[in-house]
Amino acid sequence: MHKKLVIAGIGTEVGKTIVSAIVTEALAADYWKPVQAGELEHADTDKVRELISNSVSHFHPETYRLKAAMSPHAAAALENLQLSLNDIHLPETQNTLVIELAGGIMVPLNNDTLNLDLLKHWNIPVLLVSRNYLGSINHTLLSVEVLKHNRIPIAGIIFNGESNTATEELILNYTGIELIGQIGNLNTINKKTIQDLAQQFKPSLIRLLQ
Repeated sequence: MHKKLVIAGIGTEVGKTIVSAIVTEALAADYWKPVQAGELEHADTDKVRELISNSVSHFHPETYRLKAAMSPHAAAALENLQLSLNDIHLPETQNTLVIELAGGIMVPLNNDTLNLDLLKHWNIPVLLVSRNYLGSINHTLLSVEVLKHNRIPIAGIIFNGESNTATEELILNYTGIELIGQIGNLNTINKKTIQDLAQQFKPSLIRLLQ
């Protein structure tokens, strides 16, 4: 079971990094975030590494490390850089690989290239992270439609944060994509939390990659 999975969110601050940690722990996978914008002193790679208990996972270095906590194209412009798809190469590994996108599917990497173009280039299944808030149905359905329109495989969806049964049922029924799990509100996020959720989600995640 040496496969790849992309973690993408419906927007900003929906919990991609927490989900990435859960999936990485559940599959004892490697982790890679190709573009980090902001928080370089404690990047998402560092956060996931701190939450992982297994001794198998390897954390691959980012291709781009940008200082400003902005959209990658804007953060790169401040440093007189232009991000290029030609420079973003999948890490070589014999292990399962979890890839966390920087932002949502339509986030720009430069003036002509979006995260979507990375996904089209890779054609790796996407695990979508949704969070319940006013407008989240619209954001989730739009994300799913963009992926489907571009024939990018959707592995499933994880709902993060406070549950809203009516919203979640509508999304699942309308899109037909598989529910992988629900995280709920977490008062504490530590290795034990991630271990417990990883064990809960592990059967569904293994089934995805078979």
